[in-house]
Amino acid sequence: MTSTPIPLAGVLQTADKPSEMTRIYDHWLEATGLPGRFVPLTVALEDLGEVVQVLPKAGFIGLNITRPYQQLVLEYADIVTDRAALMSGANTLIFRRDGKIHADNTDGYGFIENIRQNAPGWNPKAGPAAIIGAGRAAREAVTAMLEVGVDEIRIANRTKPRAEALRREFGGRIEVYDWVKAGNALEGATTLVNATPLGSPGRQEFRVPLDALRPGCVVSDLAISPSITRLLRVAIDAGCYPVDGIGMALYQAAPVFERWYGERPVVDAAARAAVVAAYTE
Repeated sequence: MTSTPIPLAGVLQTADKPSEMTRIYDHWLEATGLPGRFVPLTVALEDLGEVVQVLPKAGFIGLNITRPYQQLVLEYADIVTDRAALMSGANTLIFRRDGKIHADNTDGYGFIENIRQNAPGWNPKAGPAAIIGAGRAAREAVTAMLEVGVDEIRIANRTKPRAEALRREFGGRIEVYDWVKAGNALEGATTLVNATPLGSPGRQEFRVPLDALRPGCVVSDLAISPSITRLLRVAIDAGCYPVDGIGMALYQAAPVFERWYGERPVVDAAARAAVVAAYTE
């Protein structure tokens, strides 16, 4: 008599950047009582294709993908969703029963759902959004906000050509601000997003002037640790809605877990605690 193999999923991460995703999925597997195991994997870039191809044969049902692998894995997918193509990268792979590898990106969903859950009544059409940064995280935020109907997105980045590249790609609803005038992008903005590492441990402080913040503005800092950054403290004092990066990590992971294991997990205080523990132990 043979036993049923335990479904394996994993997170593709670099050795110097361990992921909080292991804690999240382990917590949800325990909370739901579902059979499964989540495995952190560190893979050399030159071995990526071989590893992705062999994992389904080893019993894996999917992978969570972190940077810098997100764009590279698209090369090995049989099916790439429109969201993953638009964001030029996948944050999840699903190894289907028919042998095909399905690549998707739920980061944009997680970003928007996190705002909606933490700032009830948020109206994407209420006014301009300001984004600090122009890297992959900013691209995810731009894509998601355009999809839900934000009419104007202002981007300020220390390297202006990267911001200009986003404007060329996404069109007339993007306005680029010089880095030295980044504070001006906040004037009249109803949403502010920090899509940079500024303010995170070991990084430079977030020094964009915040004088133009107005009460009721939604302020999202995509940094996960600390959960309350200097930016969010200022936002709270200014009467804004603070939205931390922990929620985005959880809400992007929930639909992935459901696709792998067939049950939608609960995003609650215990799930948040699992993320915090990954950075405090």
